[in-house]
Amino acid sequence: MIRRLLFVCVLTATLGGLAAAQRTAPADSTLLTVDRIYASPEFRSASFGPLAWLSDGAAYTTLERSAEAKEGRDIVRYDAQTGARTILVPAIRLVPAGDSVPLNVENYSWSQDGNRLLIFTKSEQVWRTNTRGDYWVLDRTRWSLKKLGGDGPASTLMFAKFSPDGGRVGWVRYGEYNLYVEEVASGRITKLTNDGSRTTINGTFDWVYEEELGLQDGWRWSPDGQSIAYWQLDATGVRDFPLYNTTDSLYAYEVEVQYPKAGETNSAARVGVVGATGGTTRWIAVPGDPRNNYIARMEWAPPIGKGKGLGSEELVIQYMNRLQNRLHVMLADAKSGAVRTVFTEQDSAWVEQFDELRFVNGGRDIVWLSERSGWSHLYLFPRAGGAPKPVTRGAFDVLGVAGVDTVGGWVYYTASPDNPTQRYLYRASYARPGGTPQRLSPAAQAGAHSYNPSPSFRYAVHTYSRFGVPPTMELVSLPDHRSLRTLVDNAALKAKVRGLRLGTTDFTQVDIGNGIRLNAYLIKPPGFDPSRRYPVFFTVYGGPGSQTVLDVWGGQNFLWHEMLAQRGYIVASVDNRGTGARGRAWRKVIYGQMGVVETKDQAAAARAIGRLPYVDSTRIGIWGWSYGGFMALNTITQAPDVYRMAIAVAPVTHWKYYDTIYTERYNGLPQDNAAGYDRGSPLTYAKNLRGKLLIVHGSGDDNVHYQNTEAMVNALVAANRPFDVMVYPNRNHSISGGATRQHLFTLLTKFVEENLPAATLQPAPQLP
Repeated sequence: MIRRLLFVCVLTATLGGLAAAQRTAPADSTLLTVDRIYASPEFRSASFGPLAWLSDGAAYTTLERSAEAKEGRDIVRYDAQTGARTILVPAIRLVPAGDSVPLNVENYSWSQDGNRLLIFTKSEQVWRTNTRGDYWVLDRTRWSLKKLGGDGPASTLMFAKFSPDGGRVGWVRYGEYNLYVEEVASGRITKLTNDGSRTTINGTFDWVYEEELGLQDGWRWSPDGQSIAYWQLDATGVRDFPLYNTTDSLYAYEVEVQYPKAGETNSAARVGVVGATGGTTRWIAVPGDPRNNYIARMEWAPPIGKGKGLGSEELVIQYMNRLQNRLHVMLADAKSGAVRTVFTEQDSAWVEQFDELRFVNGGRDIVWLSERSGWSHLYLFPRAGGAPKPVTRGAFDVLGVAGVDTVGGWVYYTASPDNPTQRYLYRASYARPGGTPQRLSPAAQAGAHSYNPSPSFRYAVHTYSRFGVPPTMELVSLPDHRSLRTLVDNAALKAKVRGLRLGTTDFTQVDIGNGIRLNAYLIKPPGFDPSRRYPVFFTVYGGPGSQTVLDVWGGQNFLWHEMLAQRGYIVASVDNRGTGARGRAWRKVIYGQMGVVETKDQAAAARAIGRLPYVDSTRIGIWGWSYGGFMALNTITQAPDVYRMAIAVAPVTHWKYYDTIYTERYNGLPQDNAAGYDRGSPLTYAKNLRGKLLIVHGSGDDNVHYQNTEAMVNALVAANRPFDVMVYPNRNHSISGGATRQHLFTLLTKFVEENLPAATLQPAPQLP
């Protein structure tokens, strides 16, 4: 039984308590409700794909519902230029022997000659995503379908990939964590590693490497197919954090996750090379203590020059120290294991790996992204060593690389030099570094643009959206950006959104003094009357390199914010210092003091917005999730005079509770920076709470552990402060599944309406 305590008030979903917020769709279809947003498909965006470019770049394939096979999807080829459609693999060819239903294709890849297809199906989750499942090979020359993995358990193969010649497939066995190679024709399986276990992880990664370095697939075929390079993690000594499942059985049981908290023991990582037919692994002689360094990226490096065959002689490795303020780009000899450093990135705060490292100019140069000028820019580093040449320049950040055209000599990148809330595609010549870049995204389409270019860079899949405008996906030619055909227009969703009664949104900057202007937006209620005074409800994230103030479609959260605007609220968001797209100094001012600068900026912005003539400064609230939950707790406790209420979902409450890689990158080691950790923690300021506070957490959160909320509860109880808590049993960091999101946002809506009352809970009258 749940008791209502004097100071820890657990919100329960009584029929009367949530009924007011959990409204069904009103007769007026211009009004939003939680149920319309989270419990129906009414505002669901259309999808396309998965799309796979073919190796020549002249065509792509995708999955389409089959007209012949029940429950199946055909794999269809489209000529990029003409749109000519060909069914390459009918779904009826994907029916296993003894079955009547085609495989449910979740993902697929082609052999280089296009004769064989590798199919991923029956996937299951590992950490964040579904990376284990069953793999099948379809041979299109004979239309034979074969399951890989022998007699091993179902859904335990990970990261299967064709060899360069298409005759073999390599994979990792989940749970066993060993690497295998299987011959497609004969089915003969060769085991390449024998020491895999829960603490010796071959070819994949532990929780923290995946979560914070974005690494899942931990092995690579050599270009000649004779060898495999792979990561091995030794997780011995990494402590388990138990998650308690209390609802799926009569007795609670533990789910243990290897989770190194800040300052604690990491897995030791190394890279080895083994023959594709088996043998002894040759370990790369990367220097230093493997538990206190990171191998953040590893790939095979191409040979220098042309006419030397495929080559499989060197690996390129991105190697960081534990504090992540120094990164070496190294070349490693695959036969001897010897390494040499090509160049080093250093910073007094932190540096990060670069996913799009590319060898160009016959393998003699490396395209690299660096902040050494104070802004993120592209450079050309000589492979033999020496001074880099800038490819891009200016007082703006290169925000991502879409691809490198090694034939034409271009690097395609995303930037927005004039407005960091937007995103556009540019290209710059690395063959002639220092020239003027070309903007490819149309000037008439302000907003956010993303691209999936073909291997030839003659075409790209272009996705475009704006704030309040759902995305359009089209195929364009490059570099002229001519639209060839629309893939997804989202016409029905756009019509739904246009039919809503919405107010205006102002993108602006908030001056908080000392020359600091923060990017912000304000969603105003429909029928906005500047002579009235409105409550303001802030949505915040605020974490390193992030942005919430973006001119992009925001999905369900955008609709929920618009629903609140319909009910009389101004909904605002502000990007504090430490967020992205405004240069190195802006991003890294938070180093060693996460939660200090960001909180001051958010509170100063709220005070400035509170001085606007149409804002009631006594009715200001804030909400956030994860880092945003951390910020919501900090703002209401560090600036209790500003905020009347706050909602913190899945919040970090002290960085000692979070993982090594993320926390130490931005805050240093807790052993060296205990004061900085405490200065940014809402636990330190719990006694200051005056406003209404709701904390929400999933008890099965493997990312931000529920421990964080328990620590905040203890701090608030010790300070004798009232607050509310909602716990979702066994839900993870996303707090989702079934009707969970509907229930959650019903709860949040009710808390906002009760504790940050608007002049009316009904939308303002629509202007004529």
